[in-house]
Amino acid sequence: QEICENPQFIVDGANRTDICQGELGDCWLLAAIACLTLNEKLLYRVIPPDQSFTENYAGIFHFQFWRYGEWIDVVVDDRIPTCKNQLVFTKSFRKNEFWSALLEKAYAKLHGSYEDFTGGVTEYFELSEAPKDLYNIMRKALERGSLMGCSIDIFSASDLETRTEQGLVKGHAYSIIGLAECDGVAKNTKIRLIRLRNPWGWVLWKGPWSANSKEWSTISIADKENLRKQTVESSEFWMSFDDFKRNFTKLEMCNLTPDTLQGDERHSWTVSVNEGRWVRGSSAGGCRNFPDTFWTNPQYRLQLYEEDDDPEDGQVVCTVVVALMQKGRRMQRHEGARFLAIGFSIYEVPKEMCGQNQHLQKDFFLYTASKAKSKTYINLREVTERFRLPPGEYVIIPTTFEAHKEGEFILRVFSEKQSTTYSPDVSLLKGQNHHYHCRPCHYVVISHTKFSLSTDSEIKTKEGFSLETCRSMIALMDTDGTGKLNLQEFKHLWKKIKEWQLIFKRYDKDKSCSISSFEMRNAIHDAGFHLNKQLYDIIAMRYADEHLNIDFDSYICCFVRLEGMFRAFNAFDKDGDGLIKLNVLEVSSQS
Repeated sequence: QEICENPQFIVDGANRTDICQGELGDCWLLAAIACLTLNEKLLYRVIPPDQSFTENYAGIFHFQFWRYGEWIDVVVDDRIPTCKNQLVFTKSFRKNEFWSALLEKAYAKLHGSYEDFTGGVTEYFELSEAPKDLYNIMRKALERGSLMGCSIDIFSASDLETRTEQGLVKGHAYSIIGLAECDGVAKNTKIRLIRLRNPWGWVLWKGPWSANSKEWSTISIADKENLRKQTVESSEFWMSFDDFKRNFTKLEMCNLTPDTLQGDERHSWTVSVNEGRWVRGSSAGGCRNFPDTFWTNPQYRLQLYEEDDDPEDGQVVCTVVVALMQKGRRMQRHEGARFLAIGFSIYEVPKEMCGQNQHLQKDFFLYTASKAKSKTYINLREVTERFRLPPGEYVIIPTTFEAHKEGEFILRVFSEKQSTTYSPDVSLLKGQNHHYHCRPCHYVVISHTKFSLSTDSEIKTKEGFSLETCRSMIALMDTDGTGKLNLQEFKHLWKKIKEWQLIFKRYDKDKSCSISSFEMRNAIHDAGFHLNKQLYDIIAMRYADEHLNIDFDSYICCFVRLEGMFRAFNAFDKDGDGLIKLNVLEVSSQS
């Protein structure tokens, strides 16, 4: 109200004429907002329209942005920077309309990149290396409501926002509004055109297909009138698709998820979202340069059995876009966190292993080449690649470049047709069925002492088993709560320890009395325990030392606790369906 007498949130609908750049060099943001206005459902997902300066006005406005897998509300007050009573930053050409200025303020509060508007996944194309079917890729993208922008690279600060001879601005973001394919006047000729918008509202293309160029005479009058009607404002212009590829250097395409639009879209992507993390010593295996640990990275199965409608060159393929996004690093910058160098590899699963809910092991990756992968490892928030794969089952391995680098991520897979992704690492816990028998007998008291495996000279703990390990052993076998084990229970426990000792020796190849936390995964599997990824991560964090090694005492302590956990679970799982229901008292007794 201090800026004008009759402020309005939205006047006659929100459209791209409401976005004029101010003093900030955020043309990239404004180009994205302009694209947003082309899709009404998406626009009003980001900008809830039921707000005003009159009805229920409280001095605040809210907007929705997608961040790390969910839509969040950002609330701002309506105080906006001005100079001489004029808005300094984004503004509408209508002096009393403020939705775009308030949206920019909300986004500044969130402080991300424009992908956060939409929940979409962004692909980057270098136009000098563009795929030959780029026009069709862009056409399909527009059909699905994707947002697109382009720019011309600069190589020094002095190039920023300089103009080319034909009126284009370097280092400046343009919105891509539409495509058109017209019949030329000449027989059997097709002319492909692209429509762009400059957020500045001025400095336009002067080359072929500009406003008064002779090229308009090469198409029919009907096509000419139709195309000119589509340019609703002076900031928009047409150019040939070939000139577009020659003059611009980068294309950015933001593909939208079905939930973004909150409706049944005829041309929407099928998308799956998987959240995961790399944990040092367990699942932060690094890239293929680290063959001993690469296989421990999170794994996601991708099933593609429905091919594209319009295969290229007669090949039966499935188009997928894979996007790996690292979470939270930008928010942790004040703590010294930086983006990790990330990437991913895709392997084809052999037919005999398809449909098996299992984590692929080290040997598979040692002797199998990847079917596809991200172009490079890079420290961006998100790495995205488009692939055309034959129908079948694949496994996607998201990784950091270096091993032992911790972080959280979101892996998203977009496909033109129906697809399925799942992680064998997050299945239900499965364990062997164990049967225990308890008979009254003499007791062997080990509850407050330490003891060692003196029967084997190759493996010895420094001071015998720790008190914590002894207590875990008692907790495993002490069914009556006396704090003691009878002779039969002790014999059963000792038999287990000797079995686990043999497994330990198998992986302790250097006789150091320790195994790596990565080898622990295989040792656990050999002992008959099948855990999900979260438990492997917890074990590495709990038992590994600073060198990512687990000594024999910690190893036995872990196995004793696993044995106890599965024993307790099986005792409650009366019908053997792998599900149990506990009340508070039962949970407490097992803790």
